[in-house]
Amino acid sequence: MAEKRIGEVVKFFAKPSVAAVKIEEGEISVGDSVKYVGHTTEFIDVVKTMEVENKSVEKAVAGDFIGVKVSDRVRPGDEVFKVIPD
Repeated sequence: MAEKRIGEVVKFFAKPSVAAVKIEEGEISVGDSVKYVGHTTEFIDVVKTMEVENKSVEKAVAGDFIGVKVSDRVRPGDEVFKVIPD
């Protein structure tokens, strides 16, 4: 499977287990698989829901800051990759 860097984690909220991600290039949609990679982080999640400014959205593009639920801890600076199926 190919991976394309789309952005990075800006902040992590532990209680709701939500990552604030800045989309720097490309786009991401609900249903996409994303990979989080950092110094102590490496896992793949499927985007089930995401929000921009507390509003639920289906798609985010470069320049957007999104909130997305994650299954594990992420850290600011972790890179976010979109997993592209072969």
